[in-house]
Amino acid sequence: MTIEQAQAQLEQEIIACRKCPRLVAWREQVAVTKRRAYMEWEYWGKPVPGFGDLAGRVLVVGLAPGAHGANRTGRMFTGDGSGEFLYRALHRAGFANQPSTRDRHDGLRLDDLYISAVCRCAPPGNRPTPEEISNCLPYLKREIALMSNLKLLVALGGIALQGAMQAFAYPKLPFAHGAVYPPEAGRPWVVVSYHPSLQNTQTGRLTEGMFAGIWSQVRAILDEQA
Repeated sequence: MTIEQAQAQLEQEIIACRKCPRLVAWREQVAVTKRRAYMEWEYWGKPVPGFGDLAGRVLVVGLAPGAHGANRTGRMFTGDGSGEFLYRALHRAGFANQPSTRDRHDGLRLDDLYISAVCRCAPPGNRPTPEEISNCLPYLKREIALMSNLKLLVALGGIALQGAMQAFAYPKLPFAHGAVYPPEAGRPWVVVSYHPSLQNTQTGRLTEGMFAGIWSQVRAILDEQA
């Protein structure tokens, strides 16, 4: 089986997943009630697969799809303020071909980087339970197994960091924005950032400059490994 075939099979399994009754009910309810600004949209309303370049060296792990972002558009970090903040930074750092995103057919491409999450369904209040995360982590593990060139993980937020460490069967790492952990015991380099949620970006907890610094650090590490 080629990597493309394995990816397609995994994506179909993710999209069909109904392991977590609470999340299934919530994502589907949101897709029906919608937000006023998106009433003309047909919401995705299903689990969201990862997106990007599985042959890349960088894996970005977030928390979960946004209720009216990826749960609406069907692509990670697409359709909300978090995604706009992230993709602007990725474009400046040379990982994305364009700085903005609207839907999964907008021509966005990622180079040398793949985006995933510890939870594939939009959770109420953006808070998946530990059991829901555990149900979803096998999908992240399978994506990691497909990334034969993986050198570096960027964790967006504390839950993403600890979920990713579970996926690597690695002990917990302390969360601190800007922390960098060298590779050890089968896991890649780890770079830690606050999540680019509106709660963080609109309050100044995470600024454009701070986030640009994360991607400068990522580029520096990759250049050292080249």
